[in-house]
Amino acid sequence: MKLYYVPGACSLSPHIVLREAGLPFDLVKVDGKTKKTETGDDFTTYNPKGYVPLLELDDGERLTEGPAIVQYIADQVPEKKLAPPAGTLQRARLHEWLNYITSEVHKGFGLLFTPSTPEAFKPAVKEKLFTRLSFVDQHLSKSKKPFLLGDTFSVADAYLFVVTNWAGYVGLDLKALDELGKFQGRVRERPAVGAALRAEGLGK
Repeated sequence: MKLYYVPGACSLSPHIVLREAGLPFDLVKVDGKTKKTETGDDFTTYNPKGYVPLLELDDGERLTEGPAIVQYIADQVPEKKLAPPAGTLQRARLHEWLNYITSEVHKGFGLLFTPSTPEAFKPAVKEKLFTRLSFVDQHLSKSKKPFLLGDTFSVADAYLFVVTNWAGYVGLDLKALDELGKFQGRVRERPAVGAALRAEGLGK
């Protein structure tokens, strides 16, 4: 398989999941501004949407959208328990978290990274983002569990780690969210996460 990625972008989530799954894959770096791959190809010929992640399967099929990609990867290695079995309430809980992260958190950060977003609008975006992440912090506090679904690391945890890692880049102070901070630390210590960060030039 091939994962097309931009360093530190949301494509880091499936990158982490691929390493957690122990599946063989190649990385293809994409320039987010020029839409060119590291070999000079036009990335939009691979994904007309123009953004990462894109996972190219061994048979040439291509899959886009992070939440779909990470679930596909997880289902290839059910023994790793990166996603609960299909048809269970816990799998619905996974969908619940993935949808929350992508629509309520990822989207908000996206507005802060977009150059065309008016400066006067950004404080309101940050306030809403903090509220959404406070909900996650409260969930972790009440559950007294290390991960979103309980004791087991899932693909939702990889996604949450990646998007919350953007806070420092946009000036969003999350120091008050103690449980979320502990969560970030736990996930960062995972060998697969460290390997993915190093491979993208983001860690030691």
